Amino acid sequence: MATNFDFLKNTDKNLYEIISDAEKLYRDEYFEQCMGQTRRFAENVCKNVLGEKRTTETTFDQMLATLKDNAQNSVQEKEFIEDLYFLKKCGNRSVHSSSVKKDAINAMECLQRAFEVAINYSVYHKKEDKKNLELHYDIELLATGKRDKTLAEKYQKAKEKAATKEKQTKTSTKKTSAAKTTVNKKTKPIKQQTTMKSCPPPQKITPYWIVVGIFSLISFCMIIFLLITK
Repeated sequence: MATNFDFLKNTDKNLYEIISDAEKLYRDEYFEQCMGQTRRFAENVCKNVLGEKRTTETTFDQMLATLKDNAQNSVQEKEFIEDLYFLKKCGNRSVHSSSVKKDAINAMECLQRAFEVAINYSVYHKKEDKKNLELHYDIELLATGKRDKTLAEKYQKAKEKAATKEKQTKTSTKKTSAAKTTVNKKTKPIKQQTTMKSCPPPQKITPYWIVVGIFSLISFCMIIFLLITK
């Protein structure tokens, strides 16, 4: 069954077995026992890191005090010692508790702190691959004990998802552009053509008006003749 601490298997088998048991206890909902096991893990890590610097120290508290006195005050050392203190405190509290609290939250934090301690121990004290620093605690792996996807599979899935999203974005953009073009074509103003009526050509004198003119002229002459003869 896979664990979050598989990287520790080849570094220190004893530590790996201690902390992998802590994950099993958590999975079975033995949260207080899980915290006690992470404390045991932290104490053994502290003992290994001290190595020859350990003299008369017999308790976890004494070893931690010596480890702190010999620290070079780097950031990673401070975090390492702080995590060890946390695991000791929570482990002591769970061991000496008079009742079972089912404290899943603190048990989870203990596992995550133990994970950071394991990475620190493997890289800075055992000189393992620095790629271990890029590892993250997988809660899904803790719950199922199965590693569903390898890093390569996760990368490939993320890559395919990004490509699909990009394709959808491009398709959406093209559809939007096409729709805008259609609207522009439909709403394009039509030039209005105005036609001016041409003036009607002058009409010719019809026979009717010729006859009227002749009779008018005769009437005019007769009127003049009558006026003269009176």
